[in-house]
Amino acid sequence: MNKDELNGKVDKLKGKAKQAFGNATDDQRLHDEGVADEAAGSVEEGFGKARRKVGDALHDVAHKIKD
Repeated sequence: MNKDELNGKVDKLKGKAKQAFGNATDDQRLHDEGVADEAAGSVEEGFGKARRKVGDALHDVAHKIKD
């Protein structure tokens, strides 16, 4: 797991917490902010996963070239 994946997971968790708190307090603005945070976290986590997979693939190619 890289930094982007971790930050994405944290943002998703914060978003879910804001949504729950917004629902509990009937604060639509806070709920909507939570939805946006969760979506941004999903994008960042996806970017991190893609970046990690590209890095792994490059690493594998480098090892095959050495051999």
